[in-house]
Parts: sequence; structure tokens; C-alpha cells
Amino acid sequence: MTLDGRLLSNVGVLAAVIEGGSFVRAADALGITPSGVSRAVARLEARIGVRLLDRTTRSLNLTDEGRRLYADINPLVIGIEDAVTHATRSSGAVQGRLRVNTDAFTSRLLLAPHLPRFLALHPDLTLELIAREQLGDLVGEGFDLAVRFGEPPSSSLVARKLLESRIVTVASPAYLKQHGRPAAPAELARHACIQVRDMATGQPFAWEFLRGRKRLKVPTAGRLMLTDPGTLLESCLAGTGIAQIKAIGIQDRLDRGQLVDLFPDWPDERFPLYALYPSRQWPPAKVRAFIEFVVEVLKATPPA
Repeated sequence: MTLDGRLLSNVGVLAAVIEGGSFVRAADALGITPSGVSRAVARLEARIGVRLLDRTTRSLNLTDEGRRLYADINPLVIGIEDAVTHATRSSGAVQGRLRVNTDAFTSRLLLAPHLPRFLALHPDLTLELIAREQLGDLVGEGFDLAVRFGEPPSSSLVARKLLESRIVTVASPAYLKQHGRPAAPAELARHACIQVRDMATGQPFAWEFLRGRKRLKVPTAGRLMLTDPGTLLESCLAGTGIAQIKAIGIQDRLDRGQLVDLFPDWPDERFPLYALYPSRQWPPAKVRAFIEFVVEVLKATPPA
């Protein structure tokens, strides 16, 4: 026998009749007419091929077949109700497992210092924060949402822009003391520039500068190439060379003088941060809570 929506609906009506003791009370509980209840029971009996209820104008009794059927289906109906109740709670309660797809910069330099507070706020939640180079298939790989820098791909995902961060060109005071400070972007050709590999192409990212409508591409070179933003930051702080990095992750270092913004007169190259999730309708509470957490972190982070 094929299981379909009509069969499940009729079984649900039968359960309501048995629990209510009459077609009228079942109709009130289900929000349909008594005649609709009667037709549903009749369809179920016709589908099964046995009579389930003996009914008169004054009484309603289960047949032996009906009693056996109800004994078998009642635990299943209760299980469905429990599953629906659990799913309903997830719309308002921050609980269960949350899988977040992000990039290494966001994970390590923006979110990691604040995760203890988020977990303390939501003791019934387990968080998987997975840093990877590419977004991949968010839904197919079982992620609840993504928080990533860069323009999102064209897809059915909901994309909420959280901020735009300046790209700054920085060096440590120790590097500048030893090698001098470039007066203009074109002078970077004579300096050691830490390269960052674009994993999509295998080549280093190009260095660009933007001021209003003017865009300047500058060829750079260096003997160190990296993929990890944390290593990039630490190498730059150690005086290895000049680096380009998002300002939001290092603004405190700039404020303390540990790094120097070499070209503040080229301030307009920016990189967006997005939250991406599968559906605008009824996102689970855990997704909403994490997005709110990221927004709070960004508000508390020195402006970029």
C-alpha cells in the first residue's frame, strides 16, 4: 500500500474521532465539518477494506480491526506530534547543532575571541565553525549559514550584507626603520611584499589601490607567499614585509602603532562581509541568534 498525504490525513482524522469520542468533537478539534470527518473515515475504511467504526446516531465504537489499527498507529501519531513540537520549538529556542561556513580571516581574527560569550549565552547549542577557502554547496553540505567576505555568488541563498571593510597596506615600524617607508604605491616594487595565494587560481592576489574613481594596479613581489590570514598578520608584525589586509581585523594594531597604514590617501578599496542562509522565511532561532552575535561583534570592533 502506497503511503501518501491523503492516507496520513485520514489516519489523523480517525485518531481525532477516537480521542474525542464523536465526529462532532473531532470536527471541532480539526477545524472541519462533521460530514468531512465522516467522509475521511469512510475513505480510510475503503482504502483498507475493513470497517473500523460501528456508529449509530447515539453511539460510536471501534471494531476489532479498528482497535488493532489504532493500537498500531497511535504511537506513530504521537511521534509525529512530538516531532512537530520539537521543530516548532526550534523556531524560538536556540538549541541543537549550528554549522557555520566561514573564511579563515573571519573565523580567526573576528569571531574567535568572542565565541566563549556566544556559547555561554546559548548553553543548549553546539557550534561547528568551519573555516574553508570556498563557500561550496551550503545546503548540500549541511551548513545552516555562512559568514564570509566577498561578493556572494548568484544563487537562491539569502544574502545580508553586514559591513564593508577597507583594505589597508601596512608594515611594522621595525620594517620601515630598516627599509624605509614607500611614499607612493608605485614604490612597492622596491619592497618585500608578502604575497597571498588565491586558492582558486593558484596565483597571488593582485595589489590594487582605489581613490574615488581612480584605480591603480601595482606589481609587487616577495619571497614569502601565504594562505592563512593569521600567519600573514604575524609575519607582518615581525617585520618580514609589507602586507595588504582587511582593516577590521587589525584596527587595534593600527591604533596602538604596531602597524602603520602606508597609504591612508588611498582609502576606497573595500571588501564586503555577508551572512548567507537558505531561506528568508522562518530561519531557525539558532541562525538568527548567530547573525545577531556577529552584528554585535562588528559593532564592538573598531571601525574599519
